[in-house]
Amino acid sequence: MEPSTIALVIIGIMMILFISEYIPLATTSILACLAMAIFGVIPFTTAFAGFGNDIVFLMAGMITVGNALFETGAAPRMGKAIISLVGTNEKTFIAVLILVAIPISAFLSNTATAAIMLPLAASSISASNGKLTKKNTYMIVGMAAVTGGGLTLVSSPPQLIAQQALIDGGHQTMGFFDIGMFGLPLFALLLVYSLTIGYRLQKKAFEFEEVTEIAPPTSTPQSEEPPTRYTPLQTFRMAISVAVLIFCVIAFIFEIWSPGVIAMLGAAICIATGCITQKKAFAKMDWTTVIIFGCSFGFAAGLNQSGAGEMIAQNTVALLGDAISPWLLCAVLALIAVILTNFMSSTACAALLVPIGVLTAIELGYDVRSVAMAVAIASSIGYATPMSTPPMTMALAGGYRFKDYIKMGGLYNILAYILVVLLFPLVLNL
Repeated sequence: MEPSTIALVIIGIMMILFISEYIPLATTSILACLAMAIFGVIPFTTAFAGFGNDIVFLMAGMITVGNALFETGAAPRMGKAIISLVGTNEKTFIAVLILVAIPISAFLSNTATAAIMLPLAASSISASNGKLTKKNTYMIVGMAAVTGGGLTLVSSPPQLIAQQALIDGGHQTMGFFDIGMFGLPLFALLLVYSLTIGYRLQKKAFEFEEVTEIAPPTSTPQSEEPPTRYTPLQTFRMAISVAVLIFCVIAFIFEIWSPGVIAMLGAAICIATGCITQKKAFAKMDWTTVIIFGCSFGFAAGLNQSGAGEMIAQNTVALLGDAISPWLLCAVLALIAVILTNFMSSTACAALLVPIGVLTAIELGYDVRSVAMAVAIASSIGYATPMSTPPMTMALAGGYRFKDYIKMGGLYNILAYILVVLLFPLVLNL
């Protein structure tokens, strides 16, 4: 059996196990990577190489920083401050989260955006006395961060890959805000969806119990005590944890180091200063999120190196023939990209499909820039699975199951694809 066929079979079985949850999600992810290696689709050294990826360290580091905010008591105070401005109406809170994500994600990666916003959302949820919930907000935070990847040339890797392909081929390139002609309408769609159909869907479909909030500081009573009840040491540690979060945000913005280095430095400072003990940092780590994302590189490598992804793309385009219109070509490539990006990184998806789209456009005499942009934006809108993008993986901390992503994120993924395809004639030169 060809490696490409084996890879598709493994992905199919993995999907069935993810949906049924007969085996825990993290264990399923590990087994899928092992299968890719055992059956010769990828080398063993590649199967789990994703755990050395910078974004894995970003996730682990920011989870620790977030836990330190709760452990010191800073998170409840931050949450109360946010609630005093926003209130505890959940729909209003969701709208504010989405609107705040727009300027942040325009200039930061979608992963960094989620890493900043999730601790802030958790702080407000903790201080709301149950009026705000993780299960109704965390996935939307992830979706907002992902959507932000379509705002500017630098907000997500797919458009950078497309831009480089255009430069290398001597074609017309994209402007800094050109991709935003898709990103802003997608944000508007997310806002409407999250406050209407999506909100009702969450209330009805998410039947799991709310995840227990991260424990408050053990030395402080769980009551609304005035700040003066904190000891000087507690106050110092509280200030340190807040300062670390601010440092991380600034460092992300100015790209002082790689995101993983920044987050791990923040986590190390929190542990070294006693904001959270190493034992608690390990105990409270969201290992499911870390494992699923680390393994997702193994899935992507299996699809990519075996040729399964390229086989799907090339055969689909070949079936349509030379008479395919520019709009239909973009719509088909976008559909392939949306499907693949839910199972492999958006970067890998774009790296796979952009060359195919560019070569096809040249052969048919269509505008190369338009086809490259179509692939880039479609590679950035994966919402239907927890392994689609880092922000959607990080949202797992809300306690979601795989089928919750299909229900909430999957429906929006369909709507987002339809909107993007309808925008093609208006935005692109087709």
